[in-house]
Amino acid sequence: MSVAVEAFGSFEGKRVDQFKLKSDTGVEVDLISWGVTVRDWRVPVAGGLRSVVLGFDQLDSYPTASPYFGSLAGRVANRIKDASFTLDGKTYKLASNFVTHTLHGGPEGIGRLVWDGEADSANNAVSFTLDSPDGAMGFPGNVKFTATYTLTGNTLRLDIAAKADRRTPINVVQHQYFNLGTGKDVLDHTYKVNASAYTELGGPLIPTGTILPVDGTVWDFRAGRTMRDAAGKPIDYDGNVVLASDRRFEDPVAVVTGPDKALTLKLRTDQPGLQIYNSVTTDASAEGKHFGHHCGFCLEDQGLPDSVNHPHFPSIIYGPDRDYSHRVDIEIA
Repeated sequence: MSVAVEAFGSFEGKRVDQFKLKSDTGVEVDLISWGVTVRDWRVPVAGGLRSVVLGFDQLDSYPTASPYFGSLAGRVANRIKDASFTLDGKTYKLASNFVTHTLHGGPEGIGRLVWDGEADSANNAVSFTLDSPDGAMGFPGNVKFTATYTLTGNTLRLDIAAKADRRTPINVVQHQYFNLGTGKDVLDHTYKVNASAYTELGGPLIPTGTILPVDGTVWDFRAGRTMRDAAGKPIDYDGNVVLASDRRFEDPVAVVTGPDKALTLKLRTDQPGLQIYNSVTTDASAEGKHFGHHCGFCLEDQGLPDSVNHPHFPSIIYGPDRDYSHRVDIEIA
């Protein structure tokens, strides 16, 4: 099946392309090279196609209004406390964009840059590459990133790889905002997540370094639950759960079903953590659209947040002797 490619505009003088994938089950995915962004994802349901991700129709809306809708986030996703870390005896000061901390790689992280994209019709895939120079947003080392999206049936697979010429932290996430239903919020989806622990947070949303059991907390999704409390009041989510290290990749770490039960999402990943976010701070407007609180849910599979400042967390340091690799499969049917 041929991958269609078309110009989608330009950003800072660089052309942005849109790639259209379509599978034999009728799933359609539109990707743009700005931030390796899944701009739209449409899945067959009774009566036609349903869009299952949030996004915009025009490129200009993304740099000005998008809260990482559908993009990759990094070099280091999530938060780095005080926008700094120490590696091999040297302290690195990063660009801060979340109070005094760094979020998703800084204000010009890899999810806000134009990548080079190439269609691979033989595999119904698109491969993107980006060379991030030494010192970008304060991070050390030249890093060559590769990200490949492959659509097979109802599953969109993402393979991310990175090669660095010196030791440096890398932790990249896909940042889809999903809504499997037809309503304006995602509170009444049913969420089941195979995680028995979570990373405790201090202020503002910075991990303390303590890993706690989910038992008796709102982070316990093992039996399946909505994002409301017993009284029906919305619960805000923006935190990381710790996934079992001995699990098989084939077993989904998260299963989410829409309120009308027309669609179910299954996420499989090789990463140790999963950020659960239900748009508690989202306030985005463009093209006559407004996306507010609880408009979508994100399942950001990742290394544990702020790992660079917590040596007992799994290492996110990569370099000439250790390449970064990351696979996530998301099935929606």
